Amino acid sequence: MRVVLDTNVLVSALLSPGGMPARIVRAWLDERFILVSHPLQLDELRAVTRRDRIRARLRPANAGRLVNQIARQALSPATLPRVERSPDPRDDFLLALCEAAGADWLATGDKEDLLTLERHGRTRIVTAARLAEALGLEG
Repeated sequence: MRVVLDTNVLVSALLSPGGMPARIVRAWLDERFILVSHPLQLDELRAVTRRDRIRARLRPANAGRLVNQIARQALSPATLPRVERSPDPRDDFLLALCEAAGADWLATGDKEDLLTLERHGRTRIVTAARLAEALGLEG
């Protein structure tokens, strides 16, 4: 199973180590699914975790460790197709990533934009809780 985790899910995993997004990241590290990412997302993750309001709530070393793990272990398509579909154009690269990698799932907390699409090609767009359920992590 190939999964794209929106940057907001990754940041949530860092901010709340006991939460569902963190459990999903641990499931990836335990090789329960293939994480799909891209240098564009790693740049976004670095930028978001350096914001003052986020940095005040997490250790920079934890953010750096996650970025390095993703860079080393995630599937990263060499090229991304041009996609213009998301209500928020800044999220189009996530849809392109899904398309390029043939992702089964895109987990996001973006209720007003990505979740309203429900699907992109073969990719189901769901909340972290729904992905956790599909992975058998609920409860």
